[in-house]
Amino acid sequence: MARITVPAEPYEFSFDPATTALMCIDFQRDFMEPGGFGESLGNDVSTLRKAIEPTQAVLTAFRDRGWTVMHTREGHRDDLGDLFPAKANRGKPTLRIGDEGPMGRLLVRGSAGHEIIPELAPLPGETVIDKPGKGSFYSTDLDTVMRAAGITHLIVTGVTTEVCVQTTVREANDRGYECLILSDCTGSYFPEFHKSALDMFKAQGGIVGWVAPSSALLKALG
Repeated sequence: MARITVPAEPYEFSFDPATTALMCIDFQRDFMEPGGFGESLGNDVSTLRKAIEPTQAVLTAFRDRGWTVMHTREGHRDDLGDLFPAKANRGKPTLRIGDEGPMGRLLVRGSAGHEIIPELAPLPGETVIDKPGKGSFYSTDLDTVMRAAGITHLIVTGVTTEVCVQTTVREANDRGYECLILSDCTGSYFPEFHKSALDMFKAQGGIVGWVAPSSALLKALG
């Protein structure tokens, strides 16, 4: 399969679709809908929803071509045995992780709020990684799954840019994966944090990764 080159910052990003995965990070109801964990921290969840439509277009393009798609979800065991106090007590939320909310127990696996939003829901056969932390590699088998599939490059979407997306991309970089972060397919509750994270990714010649809008990727796909 021919390599595809995408205009990006700080310079073009080239990938082979056979060794590339689209990664959709934490597009969960708990973060993106009213009544979830994100709102319990005092955030306006509507700011994240701008990423849905462009991500849908990229997701459709990958699915139509039969390319690899992976999803992640942040959440904890029913008994909260994998939840450290340092995380449970952070931020003084109105509801804490594990408390009962409008969509079930917040950030607990199996609750309605833990599920990925319907607009970006996984299809049968697409890998879903459940993670207890911010990074997608921490305490998961993501690295094993990707290496078994021969994945070397990631097209990254998800929320939030400066937390779970940034942590995952930095983890991926340390493990030798090449990452293109799609600027309009990622989002933050804080626009200034979104911009800063994107600037950090592409700084110093792409020290962490590449950044481009989804339109550049879709145009490159033809």
